[in-house]
Amino acid sequence: MNSDESYLFDKKSADISISKLAEAMIGFANADGGVIAIGIKDRKLQGVLSQGNTKVNDFLQCGFLKCQPPVNYKQERISVIKSNGKSDEIILLHIEPSVDVVHKTEADAVFSRIGDETTKLNFEQRIGLEYSKGSRLYEEQLIEGCTFEDLDEEVLNRYKATLDFGGSYEELLLARRFVRHQNNELKFTVAAVLLFTKFPTAFIPSAKVRFFRYEGIEAQVGTSMNISKQKTFEGPLPKLIENSRAFISTQLREFTALDKNTGKFVSVPEYPPFAWQEGVINAIVHRAYNIHGDDIKIFMFDDRIEVHSPGKFLNIVTTENIKDTRYSRNPKVARVLTELGWVRELNEGVKRIYRDMEHYFLEDPIYKETNTNVVLILRNNILMRQKRKEERLSSLFSERWESLTPDEKLAIEIVFAQNSLKTKEFSEKLGKGLQATRRILNNLEGKSILEKIASSTTDPNSYYVLNFEEKLQ
Repeated sequence: MNSDESYLFDKKSADISISKLAEAMIGFANADGGVIAIGIKDRKLQGVLSQGNTKVNDFLQCGFLKCQPPVNYKQERISVIKSNGKSDEIILLHIEPSVDVVHKTEADAVFSRIGDETTKLNFEQRIGLEYSKGSRLYEEQLIEGCTFEDLDEEVLNRYKATLDFGGSYEELLLARRFVRHQNNELKFTVAAVLLFTKFPTAFIPSAKVRFFRYEGIEAQVGTSMNISKQKTFEGPLPKLIENSRAFISTQLREFTALDKNTGKFVSVPEYPPFAWQEGVINAIVHRAYNIHGDDIKIFMFDDRIEVHSPGKFLNIVTTENIKDTRYSRNPKVARVLTELGWVRELNEGVKRIYRDMEHYFLEDPIYKETNTNVVLILRNNILMRQKRKEERLSSLFSERWESLTPDEKLAIEIVFAQNSLKTKEFSEKLGKGLQATRRILNNLEGKSILEKIASSTTDPNSYYVLNFEEKLQ
């Protein structure tokens, strides 16, 4: 009882009116739940018994009688001894968070717990809460100003072919309720704009994906800014998925490893292809499009890729149960993209992300929730890969590895990673002249570590490879 009030705990005097108690209960239920202790006034034990049985019963039944719909909570009555030595009781109301409804008072007011206060929500906040709870679907809202001229016929034709639908665009969109009549005119829903218009951002500015590639493992700012590549993707969601996926694949690396069974080099992707692609697709399908000030962001670092999707987890989905729990914030969008083959049913996609990361001997994916976003993090274990590569190279060249210069080791590592190396390419990486670079590579050739591949002594296309013939016998 000495605890301070917080986001999850509130103290109320026994003098509180039942209508004010209902507001507090609704605030907790519309947020993340919490506990209300009744019978504490000015940080002192007051008790509730002096209020009489009728008022005490009103406290206990408030969540059923004064909240619409009723709040889910448990009651607890605790015996206490007041400062005057008399016994009394404190009532604890343990309030569960609502899953898919927004609670309101008899006067149709909506409250939520913000910080350590119960706050009445304005119209925009109330609508936002209804979207986040799933009791109102933003994708069903009608958009002003969109016409059939804004549609992307290529995407619509692909969708018609998938459904084997022979009617017109208008008939298709009406049949699937992507357009509805309002005031004697047809209006498009948010879902229709996202899926089928050429430029969804003309109507929903945040409906885009932004990609950032950083050099290193942390983002730097100012003069140290280390962004090496950035790109923005827009368009109807099917094309948004296709174009972002195609570009990101060009930014991923492959690691080269020696297969002990075959004696041949094999390429290992930086991440399981399905894992990162499904992470991006899930963000596009399930983000909160009613949040207009933010877009999907993909950050690629040397050791990880992060996918930031606007909006918190919806309803009963948590970081703990995400593998086994499915609930779509945008069910119509998800349905169309499922029919087009982009989205997996029954949460298969998230389960496979975990499975594929495990099969690649990488850490489990990390899902976390901030105040505004759901973030997926996939780690590529680059430090372990680098360590294993160095150990492998050291074992291949035994005691000679330690006798090599840093420049010679770098040349070997590059050839090991990409299978070949040209003199000019290595010169640029070292920042040294061609003559000095050529001496390094020739020294390694003389030590039978590298082999020069050339059609003649002056072949401009000559290159070096690792000389593994002896070691692979």
